[in-house]
Amino acid sequence: MVGRDWWVIAGMTVSAASAAVASFSGLRGLAEASGWAAELAWLLPVTVDAYATTSARVWLTASTQSPEARRFARANALGAITVSIAGNAVYHAVGAGLLTITWPVVVTVGAIPAAVLGLTAHLHALRTRPGPPADSTSVPPGSPSSTLVHAEQEASAEVPLPASVAPNWPTRRTPPTSNHGTRSDADLLVAARVADQRYRAEHDGRPITRDALRAALHIGGRRATELRRRLAAEPAGPTPVPAAETPVPKREENSNPDDA
Repeated sequence: MVGRDWWVIAGMTVSAASAAVASFSGLRGLAEASGWAAELAWLLPVTVDAYATTSARVWLTASTQSPEARRFARANALGAITVSIAGNAVYHAVGAGLLTITWPVVVTVGAIPAAVLGLTAHLHALRTRPGPPADSTSVPPGSPSSTLVHAEQEASAEVPLPASVAPNWPTRRTPPTSNHGTRSDADLLVAARVADQRYRAEHDGRPITRDALRAALHIGGRRATELRRRLAAEPAGPTPVPAAETPVPKREENSNPDDA
């Protein structure tokens, strides 16, 4: 854990205290110049600074799970800081004789408390909403990302061919599986070679198609495409299936000694 740098903490404390006092004085003076009572003018800087702090807290804290609440809090934190800067600038411009308090300034300053109240209530409502589901791969339906994910899922799905189209091959044993219940790449390649050789024997030497390979090995479309590509890339073509050895009958020995 990184130790605390007390010089940095002290500098931040002094800067924050001086900025808070200066901002408080400017916004309070602006409220008084806009017609607020002197005993209530301090509520304007408190309202603005409190809302800026609250919005920043909701924006930056890890407990805010709703992305919408985080975006709204960020926008309002920056907006509250902007209002504080603009209020202080207007107050000092009025003090320097560059501006005069007109009715737009009076209306804007008077509307700040009501606007902050409504924004705070809305921020609280957004913050109580639950966050997104645990499945981070979910995307809004109809979006390009959703279409791509859906296409990949369909390509990887093991969809059997209809009975009218599927080749009528004899039942064979499933290639051995690994310890995790899934066939390894080497086992699938061997099975693909066997299936290709049988397909060539039944279709005048034509190589096996992707759909036929998928139906024969019960695999997804992408894996069947990859195996088909590997079969085509083999220099000497797929390994032929070894023919079954026919046992040669042994010659019966003649037990008659006269025929020897």
